[in-house]
Amino acid sequence: MKSIYYLLFFFSFICNAQERPVPLAYFLPQNETYNDKIPTPKSVFNFELGEMHTDHNQVVRFMEAIAKASDRVQIETTGYTYENRPLQLLTISSPENLAKIDEIHRKHLALSDSDTNASDVSNLPIVLYLGYSIHGNESSGTGAAIALAYYLTASESPELKKMLDNTIILLDPSLNPDGLHRFSTWVNSHKSKNLVTDPNDREFNEAWPGGRFNHYWFDMNRDWLPVQLPESQARIRTFRKWMPNVLCDFHEMGTNSTYFFQPGVQSRTNPLTPELNQKLTKKIAGYHAKALDKIGSFYYVEDGFDDFYYGKGSTYPDINGGIGILFEQASSRGHAQQSVNGIITFPFTIKNQFTTSLSSVQAAYEMRKELLEYQRDFFTNSSAESKRNKTKGYVFGDEKDATKVQELAKILSQHKIEMLQLKEDITINKKKFSKDLSIIIPMEQKNSKLIHAIFDRQTKFKDSIFYDISAWNFDLAFNLNFEELNSLSQAGARYENVLKPGTVNQKSDVGYLIEWTDYNSPKLLYQLQAKGLRIKTTKKPFVHNGKTFSYGSLLVPVQNQTMSSDEMYAYLNQIIPEYAIAITAVETGFTDGANLGNPNLVNLTMPKVAMVVGRGVDPSDAGELWHLFDQKAQIPLTKIDMEQLQRVTLSGYTTLIMVNGNYGGLSPATAAKIEQWTQSGGTLIAYQDAIKWLNDSKLIELTLKTTKNEAKAISFEQTSDFKGAQEIGGAIFETRLDLSHPINYGMPRNTMPIFRNSSIFIEPNKNSFGNPIQYTKNPLLSGYISKPKLELLKETVPFQAIRKGDGAILIFTDNTNFRAFWLGTEKLFWNAVFFGKLM
Repeated sequence: MKSIYYLLFFFSFICNAQERPVPLAYFLPQNETYNDKIPTPKSVFNFELGEMHTDHNQVVRFMEAIAKASDRVQIETTGYTYENRPLQLLTISSPENLAKIDEIHRKHLALSDSDTNASDVSNLPIVLYLGYSIHGNESSGTGAAIALAYYLTASESPELKKMLDNTIILLDPSLNPDGLHRFSTWVNSHKSKNLVTDPNDREFNEAWPGGRFNHYWFDMNRDWLPVQLPESQARIRTFRKWMPNVLCDFHEMGTNSTYFFQPGVQSRTNPLTPELNQKLTKKIAGYHAKALDKIGSFYYVEDGFDDFYYGKGSTYPDINGGIGILFEQASSRGHAQQSVNGIITFPFTIKNQFTTSLSSVQAAYEMRKELLEYQRDFFTNSSAESKRNKTKGYVFGDEKDATKVQELAKILSQHKIEMLQLKEDITINKKKFSKDLSIIIPMEQKNSKLIHAIFDRQTKFKDSIFYDISAWNFDLAFNLNFEELNSLSQAGARYENVLKPGTVNQKSDVGYLIEWTDYNSPKLLYQLQAKGLRIKTTKKPFVHNGKTFSYGSLLVPVQNQTMSSDEMYAYLNQIIPEYAIAITAVETGFTDGANLGNPNLVNLTMPKVAMVVGRGVDPSDAGELWHLFDQKAQIPLTKIDMEQLQRVTLSGYTTLIMVNGNYGGLSPATAAKIEQWTQSGGTLIAYQDAIKWLNDSKLIELTLKTTKNEAKAISFEQTSDFKGAQEIGGAIFETRLDLSHPINYGMPRNTMPIFRNSSIFIEPNKNSFGNPIQYTKNPLLSGYISKPKLELLKETVPFQAIRKGDGAILIFTDNTNFRAFWLGTEKLFWNAVFFGKLM
């Protein structure tokens, strides 16, 4: 009897699944004729669209075949991923428009230039950017891009031809090729002939880290402002080249959901976004609603999602004169999966995404004049506001770190923000800005709104819940000197983003000194160590020839090295031009403050670093560190899966990293193994929830601050909002530093902004020297935090160094390398890696 019930249960999962492939007509508008010279998806893939998940190679082949067969398409490769996959962009319009695309491009850009007086938009085509599947395992977007590319090039509909006469469509079929390839391989390799829809099936439960992320496990939809990745850089180049009127960003969400499109929650719209932007978004939403009604698909708006953080695809256009629209489709996460709304099939998800893609084209076409005028007026109004504003510009810089200044300039230049040089050294509010290491951003430029979005501080909000972070100020993230300017009298010529190469001032037979202040100092240190050179660091400042070398400065002794003095001098001259770092030769060890033979100068061990990865570990936090080691510092990093950790001999590693994650799967034996390794001299660096595991496993003993926040006059309906308001979604806080502590070596001043999105509050050590980083009494600099949490945060500590035998456990409450653009706190991490034994 039990076996009969089991069989009935099993077949209930599969009886409604889409077992037979659907024809291409399932996706397309009815009663239209199609050009048979245009290749269909099946003719390229050898299977029907939606029958399998297309990998990126298949997408590339199909788009190339479409472009070859149609005179409505121009195709280009805009860049390459870390795994060397091409990033394709299709420009689709009428053949007549494509023949004069350069002229159309020039006239369209004039709308965003208030100096050109481009008042007449009556004959201009609208520009629509359609971007798909920036999260690789949200592949219905790319499926819809395939269907749309076919439809736009093959349909003989007179109505479509009118649309193409008045529309330039930029189609980006796969914003994340590496993630898409990883996901498609997984689901296709686990597909059953008779589709299994049970959510417990392996098909729907990807191996860590999953296909959402790119090669380095970044969530690329958070990188539109930081622009740290090649995929992001390519799409920002496309955006800035065309300045589209509408950008559509196609995603997926939980299987038990329906379909969302913007506008989002109105109280969470960024105040820099014009009110008209949201009105136009709502008008466009009417087109999507009408189209989905025709096919009977449910949907919702103005709930769950918002338009606050400008670093996402659906919000970046809002601060650049366009309209950004997010689409979220309930995901099949495979070929067919059971949900509360019935069985969700992959073809069904593609159909919904295709339907709203087409309604986006129709909305852009029918609202063409209105949207073009909105873009023109956005920049005209922005220009007028910047001229009225008392703030004429901003200046930022760092006296000791040319590289960090240049890295911020790189980001700004990708967003086409104009920058100027400084004529001479100046001081504002006791902050020094040197001529060669500072940059001015004038406010009277077309991107003045975007400049505000990047630098303005906000601490008061209409709402207390945020889909993403509430603060991202780049000057704070880079820990730079930054001030407003009421005059541009000190502004010079246009800034050229070129660093002066580093130098060695002369040959020495004693040693060479290197300050630990430049962003690339860790990279240089490791390169010297990997060459076999013995390097020392100073625990006490000293003066050489009138120049102060502060805590953490490096000494490269000449004697007793693997190189002769001539070889060392030649080698240093060979590598240093790649760095904006000066190497100072010393003629004598008799320096002022700490002679070079002083015990305060200690040898450094070349780090060999491992990081725990695998199920339970936060992929983005782990990926950001992998990217930091591999791409930025060019230092090898061993990634050890959590399940493998028990079998690994740790004695060969100097440092072990545990980023934010759930480590409950580690056995007591593994915890004991880590503790023994630490006591033998290892340095364990742990972040966020890894701290809780260490505490629970008794490897450390911490006192955590907590508070009760009881709900008063809160209805059951308001429960979710009440709890959400207590979270720290991502804000920036001020800390004060003990610059003599090794964790703070190389920091430019005794205060530092720190990004925080955790709710771990550590009581300060009873000994003041045990609190090298501590939140101030009034720490909030930018972003949202509830009043109870702010009170809890005051004067707590975000870092602790805990001695463990001959080693140390170094803990951070928050990610020091957040989204790869928090360069200001990356130095804390490198100090933990290189100077952990000194703490």
